Amino acid sequence: DLNHTGAHKVNNTIGQALLASFLGKKRIIAETGAGQHGVATATVCARLGLECHVFMGAEDVKRQSLNVYRMKLLGATVHAVQSGTKTLKDAMNDAMRDWVANVDDTFYIIGTVAGPHPYPLLVRDFQ
Repeated sequence: DLNHTGAHKVNNTIGQALLASFLGKKRIIAETGAGQHGVATATVCARLGLECHVFMGAEDVKRQSLNVYRMKLLGATVHAVQSGTKTLKDAMNDAMRDWVANVDDTFYIIGTVAGPHPYPLLVRDFQ
């Protein structure tokens, strides 16, 4: 694997992080379930000098401790979401809440084909 993050997720995060930089955003948020999207986002943020916050359900944090360690090692702040089922769905909800509260300086690197236009197209094309 030549992507250096263990998954294809980095293709999407590179494209979205470059777009965020072009837009002048300095703070990146992302959601992750198994942790691969979080690791890819943290990797790209570290490389581009962007502040990184990853939202992850508390249950997923327990199950995926190695990926949580990798995200933190790369400089990301990992937010263990305690609401609902404490899984990806709840992490995405908290990430959306953060995004709308901090839209001036924050870019949300969504990891799945979801969210408002043009996010589904960005993920489809970059990934």
